[in-house]
Amino acid sequence: MTPVRREKAERLADEELMPWIAKRDPEAFEVFYDRHGGAAYSLAYRILGERTGAEDCIQEAFISIWRSGARFDRTRGSVRSWTLSIVRNRAIDALRSKAGKAPKLTFDDDAILEARPAAEHTEAEVLSQETADEVRGAISQLPADQSKVIELAYFGGFSQSEIAAMLNVPLGTVKGRMRLGLEKIRGELAEGMA
Repeated sequence: MTPVRREKAERLADEELMPWIAKRDPEAFEVFYDRHGGAAYSLAYRILGERTGAEDCIQEAFISIWRSGARFDRTRGSVRSWTLSIVRNRAIDALRSKAGKAPKLTFDDDAILEARPAAEHTEAEVLSQETADEVRGAISQLPADQSKVIELAYFGGFSQSEIAAMLNVPLGTVKGRMRLGLEKIRGELAEGMA
């Protein structure tokens, strides 16, 4: 397969670009990135809430797509929803890894930390952070199908119909999974307050 020219690649539909990307054609990949990079960055930024993390996330996601030979399956949805699901998974992984890391202290670090002025947090900020941690913990206890729809809705900002299209499931299934997941989260949080 000879390399596709940029002008030709720009005229191809997303699904027609994917075989070229699978062959690691740089022009096709450039067009693919131009089409989906902005939406990917917006999603990563909405989930992570910071520019550097979002940039790292989409870089990892697009490198993964390039290295994997773009294993896109058109029966599971559109190229855009497939791409955004890869970005979303990377962003959520980044959130989880950030939340799970506690700093390691040596005996010298205690003195350094005591000498450094502590940031003053209001009671509301502390309560808000504790609540967010409890909600994330409750989401992590859900079955994967329920946590996925909740994360897409609340971290990704997608509507239920968009989630149904992305996951290639009926809208009623998405609504049911979301309802069950939210009920479990409410129950988990209520137990924590008791």
